[in-house]
Amino acid sequence: MILDRLGKELIYFDGGTGTLLQERGLKPGELPETWSLERADDMIDIARQYYEAGSDIVLSNTFGANALKFHDSRHELDEIVKAAIENVRKGAKLGVKDGRETYVGLDIGPTGKLLKPMGDLDFEDAYQAFAEVARLGEEAGADLIHIETMSDTYEVKAAVLAAKENTSLPVFATMIFDDKGKLLTGGDVPSVVAMLEGLRVDALGINCGMGPEQMMPILDEILQYASVPVIVKPNAGLPKQKDGEVYYDVEPEEFGRFMAEILKRGASLIGGCCGTTPAHIRAMVEATKDQRDITDRPGKEFKNRTIVSSYGRAVELGGKPMIIGERINPTGKKKFKQALKDHDIDYILREAISQQDAGAHILDVNVGLPDIDEPALMREVVQELQSVTSLPLQIDTVDISALEAAMRIYNGKPMVNSVNGKQSSMDAVFPLIKKYGGVVVGLTLDEDGIPATAEGRVKVAGKIIEEAKKYGIDKKDIVIDVLCMTISSEPTGAITTLEALRQVREKYGVCAVLGVSNISFGLPYRPAVNSNFYTMAMQSGLSAGIINPLSEDMMRSYYSFCALMNYDENCEKYIEQYGSQKVQAVTPATKAEMTLKTAIEKGLKEEAHHITAELVKDKAPLDIINEELIPALDQVGKGFEKGTVFLPQLLMSADAAKIAFAVLKDELAKSGESEQAKDKVILATVKGDIHDIGKNIVKVLLENYSFDVIDLGKDVPPEEIVETAIKEDVRLVGLSALMTTTVVSMEETIRQLRKKKPECKVMVGGAVLNQDYSDMIGADFYGKDAMQSVYYAQQLFGGEK
Repeated sequence: MILDRLGKELIYFDGGTGTLLQERGLKPGELPETWSLERADDMIDIARQYYEAGSDIVLSNTFGANALKFHDSRHELDEIVKAAIENVRKGAKLGVKDGRETYVGLDIGPTGKLLKPMGDLDFEDAYQAFAEVARLGEEAGADLIHIETMSDTYEVKAAVLAAKENTSLPVFATMIFDDKGKLLTGGDVPSVVAMLEGLRVDALGINCGMGPEQMMPILDEILQYASVPVIVKPNAGLPKQKDGEVYYDVEPEEFGRFMAEILKRGASLIGGCCGTTPAHIRAMVEATKDQRDITDRPGKEFKNRTIVSSYGRAVELGGKPMIIGERINPTGKKKFKQALKDHDIDYILREAISQQDAGAHILDVNVGLPDIDEPALMREVVQELQSVTSLPLQIDTVDISALEAAMRIYNGKPMVNSVNGKQSSMDAVFPLIKKYGGVVVGLTLDEDGIPATAEGRVKVAGKIIEEAKKYGIDKKDIVIDVLCMTISSEPTGAITTLEALRQVREKYGVCAVLGVSNISFGLPYRPAVNSNFYTMAMQSGLSAGIINPLSEDMMRSYYSFCALMNYDENCEKYIEQYGSQKVQAVTPATKAEMTLKTAIEKGLKEEAHHITAELVKDKAPLDIINEELIPALDQVGKGFEKGTVFLPQLLMSADAAKIAFAVLKDELAKSGESEQAKDKVILATVKGDIHDIGKNIVKVLLENYSFDVIDLGKDVPPEEIVETAIKEDVRLVGLSALMTTTVVSMEETIRQLRKKKPECKVMVGGAVLNQDYSDMIGADFYGKDAMQSVYYAQQLFGGEK
């Protein structure tokens, strides 16, 4: 089995398929997957060539084969998958003469759609699409599943779960990062690695998007975090164009030299993506054939990092203390309990935002109340929270159904609060941690209750750690809570807790967490006791305190401790907080205090509606647009450009703005006023390409900047785009392409536009494009991201909307 070789010897993948099919006559708009049936001899021959070149794994021609794409195809999905696997098998028989062991990998690519809440595809629908292909692949005889070219942590989670829950095959996953080490939806390397390792993939890494030289810095970062074997599959450099043909600028010999360097850096599985050919793979194998034993190579060591993550942010525990915000929890909070009963989701979102703004690093989420459907509400709240904040969440519940509901749809690697030393608790919680991944909080209590001594609590912690091993859960994914007992009823409670905290850290080397405010129940002026105990706990090794970040006493303790212990370089954060010498308590945002600009920036849709409805009573709609809406969108756009705002937040802000616009539009109609005439922009995914993620993002943003977007959809012929541009007298066309095989359609569309509507400008974007290639095909503008496209449209049409 391939798992027996992983991490011990170098394994070679194959190279690209799309460019090879184009050379053999694949037409623009033709689905490559249909060649498995209609041009089987070609597919067998391509597989043969890769095996002859030295590939151990050759992938099936199923990159886009799923029910979402083939629902109206003349071929059945099961036929395509079966034929694709069979073709690779036949290629192996023809291409392997030395008896070496080879493998057929079921290739699974992205659906081409964004998942909710950013897009319109439900998580479970994506899961079912991937599950069907995974089952068909195993039935057809695939040896492993390779999920690749994923640009969204949520979609890759759906694919990995589908593969692991519906097959017994090894699962590999690779993502497409940009040159800043970011995914399309904002994920960075630590958050991606944490989530994929939590989901128990067998190998992970990077493919597509860039050449081998450009991938090296990202590989280096992956190797800092990954404890499983790492895959690297670059393109053959950057795409170029000559005489109407696409080519890549890294030749086979140069590719081989680069891949030898990538191997030295610590990769375990190497191959090629777009533009690579059997010649590239042969050169790669030749350059590395004497280094197949990788047992002692760098990057192999286990990474003992305790990391929780969201879709776009990783928080590592174990160094500087972290803050877990405690306010999304009904315990002792009358207003929050009422919000839960009233299903006031916006109240919960405001609590999240206020804690994030106050300095929290992780947010605790507990929605448990009698007479509430906790699984359904927990699932909804987790989804809504992840649409407005990029902070990782701590799922806090004793309801196992609610825990699984939340963990399944959580976009990242959550913290889970909690498990304890009771056998029944460990039997219920640990299988979920093994299945979905997470950092679990272990409470030091068992069937005998909470031990009175520090030694007793440390013993329970050891029992939790040992039981977790049976599920393959390492200590790095366990955080121990030695529990606070209020000193009003147990005078030695603080002493025992601090000693247990110190012993747990020293004996087991695990991170530790505490619900700090428990220490002061029943005492007057609790903030004084809490804040002083918090400082003592951090000095004793507390990794994260569950506290109220809106408490000035607690935050003074935190910032002071970080400055004193040199966690705050040059005391920058401390000075930032208290340099003005005007220390004021932090208060949560309320409806009365929040402006429309803030509501839009934070993506609060109900708030945006409510505030706009109030504003129009005293203010002209056009003034609200120019003074509140557009500045808010600009602020979010600038944050997106700087990398401080992520795509989900960008789109949620756009949704909030859309709701505000709807209110203003109604008011304009009543008053007889009219908006400024909108400039028209055509958007289309080019012929042969059925991925419309990027196009849809650009559409949302352009519409919010008052452009009239004519969305022609995906797989659009050049003629339709040109005819629409002429008919609607459009001055700007935006074209999108994700696949190498379809950029020729983009070039043809531009050529026809230049001939029939030369005054029309064309902007282009997509994962396979770059500025050089954009210039070569004659585009007027290359949009590196969605906001760049908005800025170009504003410039073209003469100023901001």
